[in-house]
Amino acid sequence: MGKSTSGKDTIYNALIRNEELLLKKVVPYTTRPMRDGEKDGAEYFFKTEEAYLKLKEDKKIIEERTYHTNYGPWRYFTADDGQIDLTSGNYLMIGTLESYCYIRDYFGKEKVEPILIDVDAKIRLERAMKREERQEHPKYDEMCRRFLADEEDFSEDKIKEASIEKRFYNNAEIQDCIGEISRYIAEHIK
Repeated sequence: MGKSTSGKDTIYNALIRNEELLLKKVVPYTTRPMRDGEKDGAEYFFKTEEAYLKLKEDKKIIEERTYHTNYGPWRYFTADDGQIDLTSGNYLMIGTLESYCYIRDYFGKEKVEPILIDVDAKIRLERAMKREERQEHPKYDEMCRRFLADEEDFSEDKIKEASIEKRFYNNAEIQDCIGEISRYIAEHIK
């Protein structure tokens, strides 16, 4: 987990590809529009609001967050859709501090290990600008809203409240951060 532009996706993909760790991928859901280059079922399952409401009605939502963006509400959620079977291996999920807490409470603290990626604010803001510049239709207003929301969502008080003590810093070379996280996971896999 980490704030936007902390490198979560790049780190996540590297860890999933690491054959020594044998981690299984969990694809989350969202109602937000696809970004350029994204594919349904890869980064997210992209759902309509109606499909989200049906999953909720069927009590299939494990955890969810709604962001009130400048383009309307965007939902991010994990569904109990058969992707996760803790008897068959270890999984790697990507999300926020809030989603971590819901996943931890759903599956049990002893079965969920938090990995918090941290990045200096200036570096995150520079990365966010570069990412938006690559979009066909940049949404700088949404980028700014998300940056500020992350500062609140990952406040030191909330990190402490979630009992997260270990952080992995991705301020310089991402490969160093990936290596440190890989070693940490290898030590904690049971």
